[in-house]
This record gives sequence, structure tokens and C-alpha cells, in this order.
Amino acid sequence: MSQTQSSPSASGASLPAVRHDSPLLSANGTTTIADSVVSKIAGIAAADVSGVHALGGGAARAVSSLRERIPGQKASVSQGVSVQVTEQTAIVEISAVVDYGVAIADVAAGIRANVIRSVEQMTGMTVSSVDVSVLDIYLPGDESDSDDQ
Repeated sequence: MSQTQSSPSASGASLPAVRHDSPLLSANGTTTIADSVVSKIAGIAAADVSGVHALGGGAARAVSSLRERIPGQKASVSQGVSVQVTEQTAIVEISAVVDYGVAIADVAAGIRANVIRSVEQMTGMTVSSVDVSVLDIYLPGDESDSDDQ
């Protein structure tokens, strides 16, 4: 629901209506937030959820592992995150690997809640949906076995 407000000027004429339903729009200008910013926020928020082992599929994690071995480089916090951003709304897709033994539905709900809270709080946008895809389950010993090969 959009709220508008007209305010009279010193001459008595009404000024253009200003929308007050978003902190990204003001009488003095607009704020635009890049997709990559929202991706990073969502990635950090999703990775913070208990039961999430990693974000992204196997190929993305392999590339990230190689990147970490290069001095001065680190893994991308937006790995496994895809976003669509409009002026005031974000749609987020998360791909994750969860730890064995956790309730997947609970982890997905936690990801969804944490991403929505973080993105909305930090950007002022409305998150219309967070789709979570669980690509794999992490079993202890999986990484050490693949590193030895």
C-alpha cells in the first residue's frame, strides 16, 4: 500500500506527492542497490544458519576451493546465491549443502527467515521470496576423502 502526501509550499501551491512506503525513495532522490550487494548479504545470512555446510553446487565449491589457495584470494560469499532485484523488491534463490542428520525443512526455513531479515534490514527492500534448493548432504569425511585422491 503506497502512502502519498502533498505539502503546501510557501506560495500555497501543492508540491509533488512523496512516497513514504520505502526508505529507498525520498523527496530528495532514490537509492539503487546492486544485485551483487544483495547476493553477498543473502549468502552471508544463509551460511550463518546452523546445519548449512556450504553454499553452491559441487563445481562452484571446487572453484572456490582453488580460489582460496591463491594468495590474497578468498571464497565468494555469494556462491550459490542468485538474486533478481527490482527497484524495491528482491527475489532470492539459494543452493545449499546441508549437514547429515539435520531436519532439511527446518534448515530451509532458517535460511529463508535469516535471508529475509538480513536483506530487508540492511537494504530497505522487500524480499518477496527465498527459494532454497538442497543439492547435497555433507557426510563427515567426504572432503578429506576427496582431497586425498
